[in-house]
Amino acid sequence: MILLELHTRSLELAGKVVATVQPEQLVLATPCAGWTLRRLLEHVVGQHRGFAAAARGAGPDPALWRDVPVDGDPAGAFRLSAGELTAAFAEAHAAPRAGRGLWLPEIRDGAAFPLRQAVGFHLLDTLVHAWDVAAALGTPKEVAEAVDADEWLASALLSVAVLVPAAPEDRAPGAAFREPRQRPHGAGPFDRVLALLGRDPGWAPPVR
Repeated sequence: MILLELHTRSLELAGKVVATVQPEQLVLATPCAGWTLRRLLEHVVGQHRGFAAAARGAGPDPALWRDVPVDGDPAGAFRLSAGELTAAFAEAHAAPRAGRGLWLPEIRDGAAFPLRQAVGFHLLDTLVHAWDVAAALGTPKEVAEAVDADEWLASALLSVAVLVPAAPEDRAPGAAFREPRQRPHGAGPFDRVLALLGRDPGWAPPVR
C-alpha cells in the first residue's frame, strides 16, 4: 500500500523538524491555541502510541491515547514512538484482522475505521503538527516547501484534508481544527490544507 510509504515519509519529515527542538524551546507558543511546544509534542507522541495500539487490535480505550511526557529528549521520544507506529501499521497491513477496523476514540466515539483511512488520518495529523512545531520555531516554510515538493505526499495530504468534516459543530472551540479560512492567493498544496483546517499559514509566534 503506497499510503504506508507516504506515511513513513511524513514521519521522517516531522522527525527532522522535531530533532531541531532544544529543551529551552519547549515553552514556546504554537499555532494550537493554549499549547506550548512541550504540550504539542507530548500530544504527538501520545497519538503515535494510540494509533499503534489501535493497529494492534486495542479497543476504544481513551487511556491508550494519553499524552506522553517527552522530558528533555523530544526527538528521542518522537523517534521511538514513530518507529513503534510504523511497525504496527505494517503488521496490520500484512495480517489483516478479519476485516476489523481500528478503534480511534479521539476521532469518533463508538466507531472503527479501515486501516487505509486510519493511516490517512495520521498522515494528515503528522504533517500538520510538523508545521505547528516548525511555526513555533519560526521556520514554517520549510515544512510547506518540503511537502509541496513531494507530489505524491502533497496529493495524499490534500485528499484527506478535503474530507475532514467542516460543520460548525465539528470546528467549534476545542476541536482539532477550526473553521476553514480563505486560502491565500497562489497558495500551494500545503497552504491550501492549512486553510481547509482553519490554520493561518501566516501564523507567527507572539513577540516575547
